[in-house]
Amino acid sequence: MASKSLTKNLIILHITVVVWGFTGILGKLISISAIPLVWYRVLIAFIALFVYFKVSKADIKISKNAFLKLFFTGAIVGLHWILFFQSIKLSAVSIALVCLSSITLFTAILEPLFNRKKIDILDVFTGLLIIIGITLIFNFESRYKLGIISGLSSALCASIFSIINAKQIKNRSAPIISFYELAGAWVWISIYNILTGGFENFTLPGTTDSIYLLFLGVVCTSVAYVAGVAVMQDLSAFRVALITNLEPVYGIILAFIIFGKTEQMTDGFYIGAAIVLTSIFLHPLIQKYLQKRKIKKEIPIV
Repeated sequence: MASKSLTKNLIILHITVVVWGFTGILGKLISISAIPLVWYRVLIAFIALFVYFKVSKADIKISKNAFLKLFFTGAIVGLHWILFFQSIKLSAVSIALVCLSSITLFTAILEPLFNRKKIDILDVFTGLLIIIGITLIFNFESRYKLGIISGLSSALCASIFSIINAKQIKNRSAPIISFYELAGAWVWISIYNILTGGFENFTLPGTTDSIYLLFLGVVCTSVAYVAGVAVMQDLSAFRVALITNLEPVYGIILAFIIFGKTEQMTDGFYIGAAIVLTSIFLHPLIQKYLQKRKIKKEIPIV
């Protein structure tokens, strides 16, 4: 039974990662600009999670201090998504996904600063390889310069809120964190639109865009988040991290299948992308190997 449960959760996780990879595809397919797109996305996802909590009769009450932390973190989450979708609209899905993978680089630099920890040499080495890969992409795909900058900025925001959420997850579940951060993101984007007159340019999405937005908000955000947490009952954090690293790979393959030649890049892009994605995929494997060696050295010989 345990083996069946493990296999089932592995399949669920892979499907979830494919769904996350599909987020970039939807960003390209939806015709509305990045800010309205994210505004609709977080609103739909927030409502979907609220319905989920009501049906499951979950307690969503948190302290005022926790609410304020998550609410303000929501501003960073919202900015991350706006920059990510802006990157897609300014360049291509493949470029946005590879740039987003640089979250590993930013986390390697920022996490020790946030938590006052010693910098990990492996993280620095992985970060340097990612810099080499991104530099190659930047040089060979200079026509997408603004898209690359937007994608890297999106990764920086993702790194910051991931570091914040790593502390939050110790005290509350991922759906609760997502619920209040989505609410915060929606409110902050709404405030921005009110102050800048952005709502004047808002139009109701057409039928096709509405279907894509519903799929993006409900399936790619709410359902995927809940599924991603649920599988951790049977899967180790290491295995989840390893499979999650396949997200840009799945996304790039899907983009090439759906959009064809418009997603075709120079050879330099694929070399750079290969360096970035290989570095990210091998990082947890090398880390686990080094931890095993350290444990063996610490075991006393009797």
